[in-house]
Amino acid sequence: MKKFDAVGLSVAVVKGNKMVYTRSFGFKNMESNTELKDQDIFRIASISKSFSATAMMQLLEAGKASLNDDFSDLVGFKVRNPKFPETVITLKMVLSHTSSINDSEGYFNLDVINPDRNKNWTKCYNSYEPGKGYQYCNLNFNMVGAVIEKLSGERFDQYIKHHILDRLGLYGGYCVDSLDKNRFVTLYEYDSVSRKFNPAASAYNPRSDEIRSYVMGYSTPLFSPTGGMKISAADLARYMTMHMNYGKYNGGRIISKKSARLMQTKVSEPENYGLALLQTDKLVPGKIMTGHTGSAYGLYSAMFFQPREKFGIVVITNGCRPEYTDAFNGLLKAAINQLYQDFIQ
Repeated sequence: MKKFDAVGLSVAVVKGNKMVYTRSFGFKNMESNTELKDQDIFRIASISKSFSATAMMQLLEAGKASLNDDFSDLVGFKVRNPKFPETVITLKMVLSHTSSINDSEGYFNLDVINPDRNKNWTKCYNSYEPGKGYQYCNLNFNMVGAVIEKLSGERFDQYIKHHILDRLGLYGGYCVDSLDKNRFVTLYEYDSVSRKFNPAASAYNPRSDEIRSYVMGYSTPLFSPTGGMKISAADLARYMTMHMNYGKYNGGRIISKKSARLMQTKVSEPENYGLALLQTDKLVPGKIMTGHTGSAYGLYSAMFFQPREKFGIVVITNGCRPEYTDAFNGLLKAAINQLYQDFIQ
C-alpha cells in the first residue's frame, strides 16, 4: 500500500472453499479519517458484468432464450453492424465482447445504439465482422441488463438480488437507494499532476429521479449492469467461490455446471475472454487464473480463482497511484501475489 500510495484496501482469500483470510486496511474516507472495515461496500466496476452474465445463464437454463439468438429479437430494436448487415449479432457475441459494438457514442442509455433514437448509431459498430474480432465494450452489458428484464419481467436490480445475492446470502446490489449509505466506501481518483486524491462524487449517484420514470427493458443502464454492483470484498469472494465450484455454493446451485463452464470457456483469442470471465497466466506465476477486473472512479478491483486447485483471491482498493504490469494494476497484482504466497502456497 505504501509503494502505490493506496488509500484503502480490502482483501479476501478462499482456499478449499473456506474463507481463510479477510482484512481491510487504510481509509474508507480520508476527509473524516474513517478506517475501512470488512463490512464496507465498494462499487466494484466491471466485475459486475459477471453478475449480469450469471443472471442470463439462469434465464437460458429456464428456456427463455439461447446463446445463438439474434440479439435484435431479444433487446427489441435492430442490432446490426451496418458494414455486415447480413451477419446476425448473437447473445453470445454480446456476452463475450465479440459483437463488434463499441462505446464511442457512450453507454449510459440505450438510445445511443437504437437506430430510431440516434442518427449516429452506425458509429457504435467497428469495421470488422461480428464474431471475427474482440473489443471490450460496456454498452454490451447494459443491453444485456435490459434483456434480463424483458425475459424475467423483473427490474434488473431486483432480479440480481432475488436470484443471486439472496440465494448466496450476500449483502449488496445495484440500486443505491436500497443499500445502507453508511457502508459505502468513498472512491478516490488520483491526480498525477497534483499527486493528490480527489473523492469521486458521482460514484454512488442514486439516479432516483430518473428511476421514477423507469421503462422496463430499456432504462436499465441507470443501474449500470456493466459496472454498478456494490458489495464487500468478503461477499464478493463468496460469490467467486460459487463460480470456482462451477455454479454451486454451500450445497445450493445458482447455475448449472454446464453454464458455469461456458462462462469460463474463452471465446476470443488472444484475449482469453469467455462470458464475462477471462483466463490469464499473467497474474500469479505458473497459474492459469479465471476471473475479472474492475476500474472506475479511482477504484481498482480484481476477483480471480483457480477452479481445479480450489483457491481464489479478491482485492479491492478505493484509490491508489496507478501503475500497470501485464495490463494489471500494480497494487492489485502485488497484493494478489503476496496473498498467494502467504495463504495458498
